[in-house]
Amino acid sequence: MLVLLPPSETKAPGGDGPPLDLDHFSTPELNPVRRKLADALVELAADLPAGLRALGLSARQEDEVTRNGTLWSAATLPALERYTGVLYDALDIGGFSKAQLAKAEQRLAVASALFGIARGSDRIPAYRLSGGNTLPSIGSLRALWRPALEPVLATSDELIVDLRSGAYAALARVEHAVTVRVVTRGGRTVSHHNKAYKGKLAAALAKNSREPSTVEGLLGVASRAGIRLVRSGENELDLVIEN
Repeated sequence: MLVLLPPSETKAPGGDGPPLDLDHFSTPELNPVRRKLADALVELAADLPAGLRALGLSARQEDEVTRNGTLWSAATLPALERYTGVLYDALDIGGFSKAQLAKAEQRLAVASALFGIARGSDRIPAYRLSGGNTLPSIGSLRALWRPALEPVLATSDELIVDLRSGAYAALARVEHAVTVRVVTRGGRTVSHHNKAYKGKLAAALAKNSREPSTVEGLLGVASRAGIRLVRSGENELDLVIEN
């Protein structure tokens, strides 16, 4: 099973690992695009005004651009420790046992504008790049990623659970993925607490002793975790919360 998580704009600072080494990444076939984007961000960091414009940042966020300039030399953390925010707070990796963490590192992956997908154990530096950004030397990230990322995901024989948000789902279509929508009991789409509920579902899927391989298996894992997950289509699930 592969659970695709959305990334977050906020990242934990620092790290205790060696500098970025793409040769140790999962899905090495994505490395040419990863390397191209990392080099482009480093180059862009040398022109602060251009960097702010391209990344959609304000002058108060200059440090985000400057930090991109150290992508190849900065310390790293496992991807599941690097991303922060509502979803990752709900996921609560820090509360996992050693055995649960080992499962999570294999089952969970972050959909990333820079790395395409980063498995939980892939070590990454802090960076700033969003799915909707357009880089001067590259152009649209969607046009860059789709030809590389879609074949990788399309040929995966794992059950893929797609929890990505819109901008990251646009980087690669996954026709056979199981998608999850967070809704109220009345069927209204939830936006404010969407990420927290997806984080709780991801935690349940990561910790489960057995790895589900079917939609029915997903429903069973959710039910045992106290999460109301119902089928709304062949490969579409609704995570239902109280109004």
